[in-house]
Amino acid sequence: MGKVLSFGELLLRICPDMKGQWLEENRLPFFVGGAELNVATALALWDVPSSYMTALPDNFMSEQLLAYMQDRHIDTSRILLQGDRVGLYYLPKGKDLKNAGVIYDRAGSSYAGLKPRTIDWDTVFEDVSWFHFSAICPALTQQVADVCAEALEVAKSKNIFVSLDLNYRAKLWKYGKDPVEIMPALAQSCDLIMGNIWAAHNMLGMPLEEELVQNTEKEKLLQHAKLTSEAILKEFPRCKTVANTFRFDHQQGIRYYTTLYTQGELITSQEYVVEKILDKVGSGDCFMAGLLYGFYHQHSPEKTLEFATAAAFKKLFIPSDATTSTVAEIEHTITEYAQ
Repeated sequence: MGKVLSFGELLLRICPDMKGQWLEENRLPFFVGGAELNVATALALWDVPSSYMTALPDNFMSEQLLAYMQDRHIDTSRILLQGDRVGLYYLPKGKDLKNAGVIYDRAGSSYAGLKPRTIDWDTVFEDVSWFHFSAICPALTQQVADVCAEALEVAKSKNIFVSLDLNYRAKLWKYGKDPVEIMPALAQSCDLIMGNIWAAHNMLGMPLEEELVQNTEKEKLLQHAKLTSEAILKEFPRCKTVANTFRFDHQQGIRYYTTLYTQGELITSQEYVVEKILDKVGSGDCFMAGLLYGFYHQHSPEKTLEFATAAAFKKLFIPSDATTSTVAEIEHTITEYAQ
């Protein structure tokens, strides 16, 4: 099998503390990330041939970032050098990307400057058997959305497996289009769609049954996951697998579980409950990478889901955008928390 190619914007996450101590110390912690790079990093760590495509400025910072990725065994040969800057975002330590406090500084970045009809996708897809992107990409500009459409058209013609993460970032959709005007056309080319029932509603227009989501009652949410998955498969015939994640704050801390719908069956993972976590950023990306890892190795849907869920759960305790957990550590977590 060929490489897994992840396509998206490399970002630097800047982490000011909420009390302003960074001003006194004259120091801002940061992490290298971006949803798709987080996936590529995890896959490379787990010995899956992993390639990453983005656009970076041609300067010394990019040279260092390329070396950083290459040290993690990520193929960077497809990365474009163009434009003037790397995208940034600011997120207070410990907060979630859906938090109102997130500040994006991505306008005018090298990636946001991508234009259709400028990338030779036939060359890009050489030795690639899986193409992964997220809904964050087309959220930036209409031109980037058009670039995604180009990539998917070529990927489909080459019978490349395509996965989509329905990352919903309301603050990014600022160019006059709602997600439901863009995402359904892109989803038509996808074999695996991952997200949650709310993202599927906001981005693909899937029905949301209010009586099933009024609280966090698990059985009702699982019922909705099945309904949403079936609706996605009906609307997007190429898609054969739908994954959903569920993560809630509650009295005992964090509850986390996931589902996978494939071959007419809804599979549910074991549930993880902990009192405290360290960093929510990148957990969903790690789940996506876990799915890719399982399907790449042709594991059963049940084994694939449990691995992906444990990988995402462990990421909640790692202070970075990408996971550092090994396959052995993730498999140990599955056994440790088995009910």
